[in-house]
Amino acid sequence: MIVCHCQNITDRDINNAIDWMRASDARTVITAGKIYRALGKAADCGGCMPLFLSTMRGNGNFSVPVLKPTLRQAKPNKETGS
Repeated sequence: MIVCHCQNITDRDINNAIDWMRASDARTVITAGKIYRALGKAADCGGCMPLFLSTMRGNGNFSVPVLKPTLRQAKPNKETGS
């Protein structure tokens, strides 16, 4: 389905761009602007933004995954004994 008529961007283009960005950097924040740039395009009139954003949010890879930090136990300080 065509989402952006001005730039001829489909829902498939948006989903592929999101999947590619998430695969290359799991912690990246994905924005509409980043998707346009990844596709080599730029926003024009903005009329597509509600559908564009809805399509983005519908992608399972859109959200930044919660990565639990690795917790290390503190080593005892030899000088203070704690």
